[in-house]
Amino acid sequence: MKKIISLAILALVMTTAAQAQKFAFVDSEYILKNIPSYDAAQSELDRFSVQWEEEVKAEYEAIEEMYNSYKAERVLLSEEMRKKREEEILSRETQVKELQQKYFGTEGELFKKREELVKPIQDAVYKAVKEMTAEGGYAIIFDTASGASILYSNPRYDKSDEILQKMGYK
Repeated sequence: MKKIISLAILALVMTTAAQAQKFAFVDSEYILKNIPSYDAAQSELDRFSVQWEEEVKAEYEAIEEMYNSYKAERVLLSEEMRKKREEEILSRETQVKELQQKYFGTEGELFKKREELVKPIQDAVYKAVKEMTAEGGYAIIFDTASGASILYSNPRYDKSDEILQKMGYK
């Protein structure tokens, strides 16, 4: 239903735009893939992500060992010792979940790194699109990378390479 509504709105906008205004499209994925600094930023983000995933995985494995050890010794422990070990396991699990949130949460380290490394590149692309829009007198610039609402696009109106050239890339 959402697709039908968005297609109807897109058709209406394109009909209006085609009658009175100029329009074009870009492929932001294509543009970003052709910017070397974006690939470097993505590689660095992947490196951080893998490192942090391994750290969290190691912590969960340590918790699993603690739990297995507890299960094996449970019969020999007093009630007080059982509760203490259970609390230790739960406490450690809470710490690992907090660590996971610290790295991968919505305001986590990975998000901050992405903001630091990728956002300036995305801002530069947006600035180049905005400049091209003003220079070319375009009313609307669509992004085909999302693809959900554009069924067909004539390559004649693809301005992705112009954006790359404007940014100094070939």
